[in-house]
Amino acid sequence: MIKHLDLGDTNFARSRKLKQLIDAGEIKFGGYMKSKIYGLLKCPAGKRMKMGNRIFFISEEEALQAGYRPCSRCMKEAYLK
Repeated sequence: MIKHLDLGDTNFARSRKLKQLIDAGEIKFGGYMKSKIYGLLKCPAGKRMKMGNRIFFISEEEALQAGYRPCSRCMKEAYLK
């Protein structure tokens, strides 16, 4: 689990580090800390959240173990289960 704000001191540094982690396969899902929802990085709902509320996961298992539930918008099948 990686909090967005922990990726660097500036927005530029955070963006660079985030891209590196995504390219390396170390981040595959994003989550919203306030409501404990996780989803795909390309989800339109996830892109609107503030950096301070954003968290990243390497796998669905990691998100589920942290108590997060799937997004109803981008992960419809997992959400319905």
